Amino acid sequence: MEKFAHDTITPNNNSSLEKKEQVAGMFNDIAHRYDLLNRMLSGGIDVYWRKRALRELKKQPVNQLLDVATGTAEVAIMASKILQPNKIIGIDISDGMLELGRKKIEKKGLNNIISLETGDSEHLRFNDDTFDAISVAFGVRNFQRLLQGIKEMYRVLQPGGKIVVLEFSKPTGIGLKQLYQLYMNYATPTVGKLVSNNRDAYEYLNKSVQAFPEGENFLRIMQEAGFSNTYLKKLSFGICTIYCGSK
Repeated sequence: MEKFAHDTITPNNNSSLEKKEQVAGMFNDIAHRYDLLNRMLSGGIDVYWRKRALRELKKQPVNQLLDVATGTAEVAIMASKILQPNKIIGIDISDGMLELGRKKIEKKGLNNIISLETGDSEHLRFNDDTFDAISVAFGVRNFQRLLQGIKEMYRVLQPGGKIVVLEFSKPTGIGLKQLYQLYMNYATPTVGKLVSNNRDAYEYLNKSVQAFPEGENFLRIMQEAGFSNTYLKKLSFGICTIYCGSK
């Protein structure tokens, strides 16, 4: 299976644990501050990004949605309103994030629609052709084997189904590019340390964004996994990108 530079980026280079184990531990550690940090670091625009990505799935009926790397179920909860599917299953490797997500789902009375479970994107437990839509928000950077994870999502998607991936990217405009790098190099890990007491997690965020095969490179990976009709849409001057494909 082909490997990419992003596959080797880990939260702790000195750890003997595999990437996915390190990522799970990292998110368990920051779970209690994750949503707050997202709002602070993005100025709240991450909410718009998620909603904008889900709207890419509105052109066809969505009955069963798989939300990969669901975290605290932000996208799953939004999808219940925007797409109104009969069933949403969210998976994540972090039990700490899932625990918080379940509390949010119960509080909103969505237990009959959304269920969360521990799951590895590279080894999905679902049968072939199970879901008619798949969403992934800020999760594919954390895959240990990127292509394998994309292939698994293709496998469990129904023919005619659609996937939407939301991921950080790097702006290229003069001036904005330099400001973005300063923010990611210094502000993000500093705020992460102050709020969550975990600077490493937000240094990893920067490293993983830098190494991720974004833009047309990621579309080619989706195509290699089997997806067709692939396209991308850049948001907020290229700070974030939506990727879509069909089976």
